[in-house]
Amino acid sequence: MADPDRENVPAEAQEPVTSAEPKTLNAYQAIIVDIFQRFYRPGMEEFEFGREEIYEAAVRTGVKAPKNLGDVIYTFRYRRSLPKAILDCQPTGRFWLILGAGDARYRFRLSKLCYIEPTPGLLVRKIPDATPEIIAQYALSDEQALLAKVRYNRLIDIFLGITAYSLQNHLRTKIPNYGQIEIDELYVGLDSKGAQFIVPVQAKAGNDRLGVIQTIQDTIFCRTAERYRHCVARTVSAQFMGDDVIAMFELYFDEHDVSIMQEKHYRLVPAREITGSDLGIYRLS
Repeated sequence: MADPDRENVPAEAQEPVTSAEPKTLNAYQAIIVDIFQRFYRPGMEEFEFGREEIYEAAVRTGVKAPKNLGDVIYTFRYRRSLPKAILDCQPTGRFWLILGAGDARYRFRLSKLCYIEPTPGLLVRKIPDATPEIIAQYALSDEQALLAKVRYNRLIDIFLGITAYSLQNHLRTKIPNYGQIEIDELYVGLDSKGAQFIVPVQAKAGNDRLGVIQTIQDTIFCRTAERYRHCVARTVSAQFMGDDVIAMFELYFDEHDVSIMQEKHYRLVPAREITGSDLGIYRLS
């Protein structure tokens, strides 16, 4: 997923953190710890800071300021755990998130859930694979392949029990008093009673982890966008697991924390591999 904090920044000006760049990661850790310690007081559950604090923290700590200041936020939102000095300030069962708080502003906030992890041992349901082979051949990334498999196999319909249609993928937009976001794919749908739904989908593959930050962003957008005011928002996350299994989650944001409403695991297979025994199990589950 591209990060809106990094958009409109030339590639040569960006400093993505990888395992081969420990100096950059160390600098980012020093910056985010300095910001946290500058604002945090024991007992706080949230506080805000501006993007200018990133540069000022670099000056205070004597590290090189990144050319793209937003990459510090991106790193600790999506790619790396927060430094130990910050994690040590987490109450038991709560986790620090870095959320948007408006243009060039951010918010540290405690949450009951940080990452969305597939449940081991959950029943894997076989679904006839309808993915066009040419799509699998030319998909540019694992995430793109996952979104395509979800789309062509109508997994949103199957999982949520509605008829859904892909409206747009990689939608970049802005939420008032929150900031810029990107939604991996957006669906609209309806049920047998005629109720209409707006369904943002977050997709992760490989070693990437599903995070509640994107769930919060996606949900706020769908609830506040005027054009979807009559639609029910149902937020979905999808994750490639091992052995070609796709984990699907429906999530709910109650304006403070994210909860997992339901989770199912699917494997796309040739129709001939689905047995009567399989179907018998599915009827009972």
